[in-house]
Amino acid sequence: MSKFFNKKIVFPVIRSISTSIMPNTQAEWTRYIRFIGDDDKIYQGQPKIIDNSGSWSNLTNVTKLEANLIIGDIFKENIKVTSDVIRVKKLLAPLDRSQVPIIRCIGLNYKEHAKETNQKIPPYPILFIKPNTSLQDPFESIIVPDIATNNQVDYEAELAVIIKKECKNVTRDNSLDYVLGYTAANDVSARKWQGKNLGSGQWCFSKGFDTFCPIGPTLVSPRIIKNPNSLGIRAIVNNKILQNSNTQDMIFDVPELISFLSQGTTLLPGTIILTGTPPGVGFIRDPPIFLQDGDNVSIEIDEIGILTNPVKYEKSGRQIKL
Repeated sequence: MSKFFNKKIVFPVIRSISTSIMPNTQAEWTRYIRFIGDDDKIYQGQPKIIDNSGSWSNLTNVTKLEANLIIGDIFKENIKVTSDVIRVKKLLAPLDRSQVPIIRCIGLNYKEHAKETNQKIPPYPILFIKPNTSLQDPFESIIVPDIATNNQVDYEAELAVIIKKECKNVTRDNSLDYVLGYTAANDVSARKWQGKNLGSGQWCFSKGFDTFCPIGPTLVSPRIIKNPNSLGIRAIVNNKILQNSNTQDMIFDVPELISFLSQGTTLLPGTIILTGTPPGVGFIRDPPIFLQDGDNVSIEIDEIGILTNPVKYEKSGRQIKL
């Protein structure tokens, strides 16, 4: 189905890297992963698996994946790729929750998505927020809580932008200087709470449940992705492509979004910006397509790879009747 890298990633802190490793530094990173090695410690590295054409492979077996160890702080200039190779046991999200101060999200940012929902093009970006507790690793379950289990949970394929250093009041011309890298994200949304059937649109609540923001599997450097508004983007549910677009359809491109969000507001290192979703979401379809217990949903973005997560409905019996 895809020609891109696909597998699970995980990330704690570099404290778990063995001090017995004496790496030889080689170069700056271009593709970054966090992962658990065979010794059950957490590492950061640059994946080695590519196919003969140089494209990132759509891996189906993580045991085939190896990575060059990366040393240093991903947000600092001292980070380097080494010649030491470690086998990947489990992939993690490119950033740990502790590294992410906030997730800033943009609504209604694709022209064709605005058209399919019969909404006017907004004059300015529409902002809502997800907490860092909504982050989830690739290949781990999206847990739908009791309060949202009414068969209205939707997928949203999104390009995620990671900020590398503090920025405030930046112009669109220099905004990309503040980008650490790009990854894939799924802005999982409980339409029951986002809609107006409960009296008001609860965007932050409906999209902020635990595990409702999977990201990964790779963080790709701006040295590779020079134009973030030229990438194919797709959502695939149970092997069926439901969203198929390109980031060039954004109403507000990535430089404009960073500049806008930084006006009067300091964007901290590790801030994640979700840039909006293209047409083809589930609630607008006839009949609607929502994520069900046991489904598998994948977000695929050119140059980044495939982010895959199963869906699991919680059955705790604690559901609030509203």
